[in-house]
Amino acid sequence: MAELLANMFQHAAITAGVTVRVAVTFMPDQSRVAGGRWFWVYHMRLENNRDDTVQLATRHWRITDGRGVVSLVDGEGVVGETPVLAPGSTHDYVSGCELTTRTGSMEGHYGFLAEDGTPFEVAIPFFPLAAPATAS
Repeated sequence: MAELLANMFQHAAITAGVTVRVAVTFMPDQSRVAGGRWFWVYHMRLENNRDDTVQLATRHWRITDGRGVVSLVDGEGVVGETPVLAPGSTHDYVSGCELTTRTGSMEGHYGFLAEDGTPFEVAIPFFPLAAPATAS
């Protein structure tokens, strides 16, 4: 089962002992292709491989649509939470992204706090957003 879950994540990055894994899925039922709207859901898994407890404090996203238009999204936590991860623990959450193009990409970083209060950044790996050609 653990191997099956690990295989669902398509992209990963490791920074300062924290692994970020991403699985992204195009959602045709939630998209309005005729109206020029495509929607994806992304599942994020944060893994603390450090020897200390860490807390996710902020997020910074760089979202690029198929025309090259960039949107920056900054905020506290993720989906209303600022999870605390003990050594060896994970935190999963699911969110979504709507674009006005059939393709795009996302990447960014999280702002974490170490147990002693020291801030550090953790990379969110680049991942493409691509609707099937049949969803044009």
